[in-house]
Amino acid sequence: MIRATLKSLAARKLRLAMSAFAIVLGVAFVVGSYVFTDTIDKTFEDIFGGLSSDVVVRPELPVEADFVSGFNPGTTTTIPAELVDRIAELPGVERADGEIENQSMFVLDTDGEPVTSQGAPGIAVNWHDGPSADGSQVLELIDGRVPEGEGEVALDDRTFDEAGYAIGDTVRFVSTGDTPQVSAELVGVMRFGESGSLAGASLSVFDTQTAQELFLDGENAYTRVAVTTTDDADTEQVRDEIAGILPDGFESITGAEVDEETATAIEEGLSFFNTFLLVFAAIALFVGVFLILNTFSILVAQRSQEMALLRALGAERRQVTRSVLVEAFIVGIVGSTAGLALGIGVAQLLKVVFGAFGLELGEGLVVQARTVLVGYVVGVLVTMIAAFVPARRAARVPPVAAMRDDVVLPESSRHTRTGFGSALVLVGAAAMLIGLFADVGRAALIVGVGILAVFVGVAMLAPIISVPVIRVLAGWYPSVFGTVGRLARENALRNPRRTAATASALMIGMALVAAISIIGASANESVDRALDDGVRAELVVSNAVGQPFSPAIATAAAQVDGVAQTVSVRAAPGLVNGETTYLQAFDPEAFDQAAKLDIVSGSGDIDDGGVLVSEETAEAEGLGVGDSVQLTLPSLDEPVEIVGVYAESPLLFGGYITSQRTLENGGVPPVDSLVYIVLEDGADVSAVQDELNEVTADIPTVTVQDQQEYKQQSRDQVNQLLFLVYALLGLAVLIAVLGIVNTLALSVMERTREVGLLRAVGMSRRQLRTTVRLESVAIAVLGAVLGIALGLVFGVALQQAVADEGLDILAVPGGRLAVFVVLAAVVGVLAAVWPARRAAKLDILRAITTE
Repeated sequence: MIRATLKSLAARKLRLAMSAFAIVLGVAFVVGSYVFTDTIDKTFEDIFGGLSSDVVVRPELPVEADFVSGFNPGTTTTIPAELVDRIAELPGVERADGEIENQSMFVLDTDGEPVTSQGAPGIAVNWHDGPSADGSQVLELIDGRVPEGEGEVALDDRTFDEAGYAIGDTVRFVSTGDTPQVSAELVGVMRFGESGSLAGASLSVFDTQTAQELFLDGENAYTRVAVTTTDDADTEQVRDEIAGILPDGFESITGAEVDEETATAIEEGLSFFNTFLLVFAAIALFVGVFLILNTFSILVAQRSQEMALLRALGAERRQVTRSVLVEAFIVGIVGSTAGLALGIGVAQLLKVVFGAFGLELGEGLVVQARTVLVGYVVGVLVTMIAAFVPARRAARVPPVAAMRDDVVLPESSRHTRTGFGSALVLVGAAAMLIGLFADVGRAALIVGVGILAVFVGVAMLAPIISVPVIRVLAGWYPSVFGTVGRLARENALRNPRRTAATASALMIGMALVAAISIIGASANESVDRALDDGVRAELVVSNAVGQPFSPAIATAAAQVDGVAQTVSVRAAPGLVNGETTYLQAFDPEAFDQAAKLDIVSGSGDIDDGGVLVSEETAEAEGLGVGDSVQLTLPSLDEPVEIVGVYAESPLLFGGYITSQRTLENGGVPPVDSLVYIVLEDGADVSAVQDELNEVTADIPTVTVQDQQEYKQQSRDQVNQLLFLVYALLGLAVLIAVLGIVNTLALSVMERTREVGLLRAVGMSRRQLRTTVRLESVAIAVLGAVLGIALGLVFGVALQQAVADEGLDILAVPGGRLAVFVVLAAVVGVLAAVWPARRAAKLDILRAITTE
């Protein structure tokens, strides 16, 4: 049986290779996701791991990982120089170096544009030659000299190359301090760590006194201390000795503990991205299951006589089943091997793409043994599962029945499939209704589970649904194409199970695309409505590189003629009752002049340290006016009173609003995320905008936009995410198209004798090609119509489920959905090219004599 199986596999290499291609693509996505995220992980480990000193002294953060892994604007808490001197005198301490770090000092290139990529920090530090825990230098001078006095700076080598400066040139910076524009003479070039990679960030090195002037208002202090122990000292004992002399609010930890913290934060930060990619890999594999199942079903039907002979010669049912599963196993191994290689290529492509946007990763790719194992397990397992049903079906058919040309699936199986599919649809619909209309928590999750159940149920019912749908979709074929059209329609209806399985693969992709399109269109409409109804300010100042900016910009804007008021909005991560959240900070009374803020209960008076909470957060957490929550910031950990509850708005995020004074008291630097500009009555918006552009001309990290430009920026952000999702779903659609090609090709082979007879009675090659194309179009449009119908239901359900979270406007992009149907028809034509040409080239006499 093994020998017969291998010979059968060798005789059908092309058919099985097309099935293996679905596994190749799915496994490639899985492997590429792991390799790419592992490479990012290794890059950040190289940047942060092993570079800490033996012991580190720093302001005590309430929960380190929450601040390190999220957006961290830093802290204003400093370590006095006197404390550094005391640490240096302790036994077991060889040296103690005060360090200053700021993450908002952006280097401008020779054209005046920021060097850092979107969202990457502009890191600035002071120079010292203290070693890391392993004795290596964190910064290695590779050209010029170290900065020694006021107005001097050194850059990391990658920033130096990108910025286009030469040693001796004046380097321009934009900072978040009181002086947004800074310049210094370039005196040296340094390499950071062993790899030199900073993942898109820039690094500027100043002498200590200059760094204190720029970032600490001239205070003789530091943001942390790097302690080097003597060779014979116990690091943990030195750590404890230092802790004994530290005042409240500071901590001493070993470099190994810092490295462990960093590794945990990196892992947590990458987990979402990895999960995001793996979700699409799972979708691709799910679609691939339909292709593999269909292929093996057709092959089993075509080989019915062969299997009957094997049974007649003494092969048992389990041997027949095993032979099909052995073929599937080999297909899975081959597909997984090719997918592994392609996945490494996908990771390299992602690395190049991210590098083009400024996220430069370390040299080479990281391929772990876990990645290889997962790739093979996923590929082989998916193939075996998909082939199991056809394998069992092959074994159940008795030898005499298998001698017939057509093998009919037992009716009981169809009844079971119909009953189970109907039950899943009903259960899924019930879950969607509960999530939408019942007062339950995690409504979106319940709706999502319901959608998944409906999805699987409809796929199981597709053979029944497909018959009337195809009769409608292809009903016009005979009147337009005559006999050719009638043949194409009947071919599509001949085996509803096969047609439905082929169309279901495309249905899944199209349903997801349609649902995402509805969510995207609804998000754009909701944001547009929120900005139209909620933003009263005529102009908005925001940051072009995804980082906060200096409050001096708002101060300068307030001096421009025609400006009545500027309202700055700040944001920072913090803990509320131990849970990580983002806090927005502004003056509610002033904010209400620039944008809509509805206080539904209580007041907006947060000047005395109170907070406002959103309606949704208040309901979810059981909070109300007069309650207290524990607010934790870098240098603050105390209960604060809820003084008001505000209505949800897309302009407001995080669930809590506090005052800017509270953030500053909590050790958060005073930097703005957004500034609304309210104009005087009668002021010319364009004229004021031009003057504001002149004020900020030397600060390219900020933009001044009117309402329409600000709305378009919001749409562009949503559309960028949409296009990314479309691109990732394109893999599932590609597999579905491959499924149509495979099914048509196998159908042509299955109907070889029929094709020969049609050609013998006068059908031309052109008519035969048209028949195959029309059949392909019917299958593709069936998948698109079913998919878009499901996508409409899913998209509307998801929008309704999250309507209270800001996505309150339902928008159905009818034109875009119609384009998807047209594209599906085009896909059908393209998918039929090779099968149609193959059918037209069959030799008539050989085809007629085919068994």
